[in-house]
Amino acid sequence: MPKGVPLPESIPDDGLTTRQRRNLPVLAVHTGPGKGKSTAAFGMALRAWNQGFDVAVFQFVKSAKWKVGEEAAFRTLGTLHDETGVGGAVEWHKMGEGWSWTRKQGSDEDHAAAALAGWQEIRRRLEAEQHRFYVLDEFTYPLKWGWVDVDEVVETLRDRPGNQHVVITGRDAPQALIEAADLVTEMTKVKHPMDAGRKGQRGIEW
Repeated sequence: MPKGVPLPESIPDDGLTTRQRRNLPVLAVHTGPGKGKSTAAFGMALRAWNQGFDVAVFQFVKSAKWKVGEEAAFRTLGTLHDETGVGGAVEWHKMGEGWSWTRKQGSDEDHAAAALAGWQEIRRRLEAEQHRFYVLDEFTYPLKWGWVDVDEVVETLRDRPGNQHVVITGRDAPQALIEAADLVTEMTKVKHPMDAGRKGQRGIEW
């Protein structure tokens, strides 16, 4: 173990070797009121891409008109992989512009149906082991609003085959999802520039 890395608090009696346990798939949840939930998820996705993992991002709330910096960067990385084989493949889907597999434009009236369609596609891909690393950005909100069934999500994620890592972001993560996750981080706001009337700015918020 590298110096400074804490040792596990306990070793489970699961019959697995240290190597097998190290390679178990991770379900991570980034929640809480503080800034940085998506940023941390995309940092993990960057590491996954560097390992050659197939990365898929699904954004559930952000407007299609909002061009986030991470999207531009990951699309460029995806192109780099396609052209040179470096890193891993990348897919990026946004509910606000209509999921690519439905070819429908999102609207205030059909957001719930679009969120459910997004989850159904993710479930299909998990069952098919289509990707190695998933970011479900702001997915806690469709769960909180009742657009997608929490119990179904938890069951699907618990039973996902193979070695597929999943990171879910957003405030107010349901307790059942927190209990099912392997890694849960709560972002707590201490200070934020917006509290002093400063709006979001380039290079910080997008």
